[in-house]
Amino acid sequence: MAPNLSLRNVVPSLCLLLVLIGRGQRAWAHDYVDALSKAILFFEGQRSGFLPEDQRLKWRAHSGLSDGWTHNVDLTGGYYDAGDNVKFGFPMAFTTTMLSWSVVEFGEMMPPEELRNARVAIRWATDYLLKTVSQPNRIFVQVGDPISDHNCWERPEDMDTSRAVYAVDAPNPASDVAGETAAALAASSMVFRSSDPGYSETLLRNAVKAFQLADNYRGAYSDNSDVKGGVCPFYCDFDGYQDELLWGAAWLRRATKDDNFLNYIQSNGKTLGAEDNINEFGWDNKHAGLNVLVSKEVVEGNVYSLESYKASAESFLCTLIPETAASSHIEYSPGGLIYRPGGSNLQHATSIAFLELVYANYLSRTSQAINCGNVYVSAQTLRQQAKKQVDYILGDNPMRLSYMIGYGNNYPQRIHHRGSSLPSVKDHPQVIACKEGSTYFNSTGPNPNVLVGAVVGGPGQDDVYVDDRADFRKSEPTTYINAPFVGVLAYFAANPNP
Repeated sequence: MAPNLSLRNVVPSLCLLLVLIGRGQRAWAHDYVDALSKAILFFEGQRSGFLPEDQRLKWRAHSGLSDGWTHNVDLTGGYYDAGDNVKFGFPMAFTTTMLSWSVVEFGEMMPPEELRNARVAIRWATDYLLKTVSQPNRIFVQVGDPISDHNCWERPEDMDTSRAVYAVDAPNPASDVAGETAAALAASSMVFRSSDPGYSETLLRNAVKAFQLADNYRGAYSDNSDVKGGVCPFYCDFDGYQDELLWGAAWLRRATKDDNFLNYIQSNGKTLGAEDNINEFGWDNKHAGLNVLVSKEVVEGNVYSLESYKASAESFLCTLIPETAASSHIEYSPGGLIYRPGGSNLQHATSIAFLELVYANYLSRTSQAINCGNVYVSAQTLRQQAKKQVDYILGDNPMRLSYMIGYGNNYPQRIHHRGSSLPSVKDHPQVIACKEGSTYFNSTGPNPNVLVGAVVGGPGQDDVYVDDRADFRKSEPTTYINAPFVGVLAYFAANPNP
């Protein structure tokens, strides 16, 4: 889409155009509304269970319809977290929290049809999460044996691997998963408060129950021998369970305004390590997100007893601004992408951009700025920093590649995703057995099914991306990359030029 130029700005705009063309950069705006629509649509490709008639990605079909039968419980539904066919509860709960926070913070900026689609995506997860806490003093944390699943390359519709159910019973601890589930249910209760108050009430009631389970029996779920072999090394708790207790309490405080949860956050901040690892945010480490979330009460509500959370949030945000002395703590690729060692790097770019935009909203509503020592950082600066990450993901990068599948004309064709890479059951109704799928995995051809809206793990520190299905660290999409990106895109869909 060509920029809208006034006569007064024609000359400087032409100069800018020539500079951009000379650098090989895009010289037009991204279609953030289209990207938002696709980012939400992606979740339909990750659905497990009985698919509805209005399913839009038609190459998917019903799967996992007997999940939970070994424990005489219905555990159908929910999402496959990435390119495999396992339902991991820990990242699914975090995905749900971030989708809900996206709507809580930016839902009013979404086109009405996309707000509806976002609510549908959230409810697909919350319906499942309610099942995981349906029995007293027990939480179901996973469905599917990851070892047997990862030894096969097969469609979810053909699954013949073990659908083992992993549960944690009190007094064994599961503070991380239960705390994150409490956060997800509390945050989502706010999403449905006006559109479905009865469902909202159910979510909130179960959020409290999940939090009590998390707090009463403290410890990491992956320390339990009954589940450790299934959840590790994939979604072990690597960074401790304490942040999820504070995170769950913070969301319950936000959803209920109950001072008991405020007191919990105040009194447990130091003992639960709220000031630790403040520069991380993702499915395992909630510290940066926790600090931003709680800071709302300080910035907008003058609750100064939570000032330490605000100080930690702003310390983290200062590291993201290249002009500040603190910026040496954050790595960027030569092309400008936030980079952290490990796989699925774009999860950091989307979640950090989300936190920048949320905090920018706090600052805008109160006409404040952040003091980063040698510079003052405004809401506009935070938004501009976030936009750089968004535009990089959508194609403004050295590879000239959109890392969102189906967005633009140039995006990865060989993503690490079973359902996308194997023929659809609609086109190939015969079962493709466990090892028969290897032919498709090893193929150099493009995936036959486009997983529209999926954001892959992304390039390495050198900005290089090789379109290789086997390189799962770069080519595999995940729900927790997309979830915060929904909120980010909602903001820029309404405010393309911050």
